[in-house]
Amino acid sequence: MSRNRGSNERTRGSRKKASRTPIIVVAVVLLILVISAGAFLLAQKSSTSTIETTNQTSKPIILYVNQGNALVDTTNFTALLNFAKTNGFNTLFFQVYRSGNLFFSQSNLTYFVNAAHIEDLKIYFALYFTSSNQQIPTSIFDLREDGISLDMSTLTDTAQTNLLATLQQNYKQGKTAITSTNFATPLKPDLLVLETYQVQNSSKDAYVHPGVITSVEPLAMPSKQVYQSQYQYDLKNSDGVMVFDYYGLLKTEY
Repeated sequence: MSRNRGSNERTRGSRKKASRTPIIVVAVVLLILVISAGAFLLAQKSSTSTIETTNQTSKPIILYVNQGNALVDTTNFTALLNFAKTNGFNTLFFQVYRSGNLFFSQSNLTYFVNAAHIEDLKIYFALYFTSSNQQIPTSIFDLREDGISLDMSTLTDTAQTNLLATLQQNYKQGKTAITSTNFATPLKPDLLVLETYQVQNSSKDAYVHPGVITSVEPLAMPSKQVYQSQYQYDLKNSDGVMVFDYYGLLKTEY
């Protein structure tokens, strides 16, 4: 009798285990479907994100480095590159010349160019002029920088015209750029950056349009939210955006 009862118990156990099989199969199938659906949606989201990022970064997103505010040299250039990459910049306007003085040797300038390019960042040497007697340093022409930017808004219109003409005539290795406070300037460099950060009211929007690159200044913004709103507006409605400058972003932590 005891043997038969044990046999019956084993039989019941086998039937019970067998009855679970369809449930387990259904559960596995549902799990596979859920995982597949999730993977598909993630892929779609990733694809959309990539497209948006590509569209956005096709425009110059420029970080201006003003050496008059805080010096960036070979000792802290890597920190600048890391900051630029982390915060979505694809171009540096790196001031190397100020008021007639070239700050760096050719070997240092070459280091800056190579280091920026390794990080897939474009680098323009920015030249800040304060007098019409100051001249463009031709020694920087053949260092593989992506371009040269003339920062010369304090000069007369004639002096600005002459400087840009000289640069365009003699510099063929990269692009030309200017940053200007004259929103109606007739000058035609490859990149025209208007210093619209100096206009901090709604009238600024009249100068934000295709054909120019506009700019924002963190130190002039009352909050991070306002800064980001203006940054996104400029990026969307003009040919790019320049942030003036690296020091201001570090100080405000925007």
